[in-house]
This record gives sequence, structure tokens and C-alpha cells, in this order.
Amino acid sequence: MGVLSNRICREDLKPGDHIYSWRYAYIYAHHGIYIGEGKVIHFTQSQGGREIGTGTVLDRVIFSSSSSEASNCAACGDQSGRCGVISSCLDCFLADGELYLFQYAVSPALFLAKPRGGTCTIAASDPTSEVLHRASFLLHNGFGVYHLFKNNCEDFAIYCKTGLLVITRISVGRSGQATSLLAAASAIVSSPLRYLTTSFSGLAAVGYGMYCFSRLVSDIGVRRDVEKVAVEMLVSASAGCQET
Repeated sequence: MGVLSNRICREDLKPGDHIYSWRYAYIYAHHGIYIGEGKVIHFTQSQGGREIGTGTVLDRVIFSSSSSEASNCAACGDQSGRCGVISSCLDCFLADGELYLFQYAVSPALFLAKPRGGTCTIAASDPTSEVLHRASFLLHNGFGVYHLFKNNCEDFAIYCKTGLLVITRISVGRSGQATSLLAAASAIVSSPLRYLTTSFSGLAAVGYGMYCFSRLVSDIGVRRDVEKVAVEMLVSASAGCQET
């Protein structure tokens, strides 16, 4: 692994690793927790656990160019009707994509050196036993309703690794992909940019600086609107919200 790529060989995987695989020409990535023996626990809102949808209007474009055949793996069985937190073999999780390792406890410099979110965080991972306990518990009890910006597959994996939850309702979740998208949009449409420079290169430099700053302050390891929540309390609270 390096600054530009987090690719990892299957032989180097360890239980409790947070892994991901890019989908559709690197449009977005699907995340999960490797639990050993070739199995991955992950959170999905789409058919067969392959996470072929984003939960937005982009699905119309994605579905138009994707196969509608259900996944029927010899190891996993027919997962065509399954969604939410599921367990799949590594091959089904990757869906013909490459394998990448999400990095924890990176330095701010390394975090900013990676131009795209959803690959690392400044936050530290908890011990493997706690990570596997959270993933297993959520496999049997669920992780709430899928939401592209506030409760997606990356949010699930980061919670399993850190136990951290965003406690405010007005912001995005823990996902680096979601915060990167919003940071890019903010940098592009931000009105102060036009007053800081008139050249294209200057505008690009200021815009990229704002993008990096927005990514940094939105990282789960930096932001202050998070707290550690036990997985049993998380599920109990979610059940209470659904009843009301």
C-alpha cells in the first residue's frame, strides 16, 4: 500500500480489517468488515448484497448498464432477496472488483495526501475483538435504514472499527465518501472564491484548499459531534425509534 493506492492481497487480510472495493469505474466504493475464513460482513441496500445502487437518482444510470441477474454463489447461496447487514464470501463482496484496505490512525498529512475520501481516517481502530463483536452483533440485529449520506456501508464499517457515532442530526455521517462529495460541491459553488483570485490556476488552488480543509474537519477522527456508543445501546435505541 502507498499514498495513491490501498490495494492489498487476500493473503495479507486479517480478521477485523476494514476493506472496500471500487464500483463502476471508481464512482463509489463498497465497504465491509473482514471476519476471517473468506467471509465479510457488510451493510447494503441493494439486491444480492452487491451494493449496485447508491440510493439516489444515479441508480437509473447504474442499473441501465448493470446485470439484473441475482447472485447465486455456491458459498453464499441465493442472496438476491437479502439486504441490510449481511455476511458474504469475499468474492461476492468484491463483485469482480479489486481489494483495498481502509487505513486507520493516519497522520493529517497522509490523510490530505490522499485526494479522495473513503480510504482512510485519522481516527484509531479499536481492538480486533471489539470490531468483530460489533460486526457480528449488527449482523443479527441490523444497522438501521440505509441512507447514502448518513448511514451507508462505510458508516457501518467505521462504526464497527471505532464505535463512534455522529450525535447531531444536521450533518452527514461518518462516511469519507459522503463528506468528500459535499466538500467538493462546497468548494465549487462557494461564492467567496471569486473574490480571492481572478486566474484559473489561482481559483483551482483556492478551491482545492477549501476541499482539503472541508475533508479534514469532517473526518471522524477530528470532528467533535461524535461519541463512543456501545453496539447494544445503538441497537436498543434504533428499536425504540422504530416503535415510536
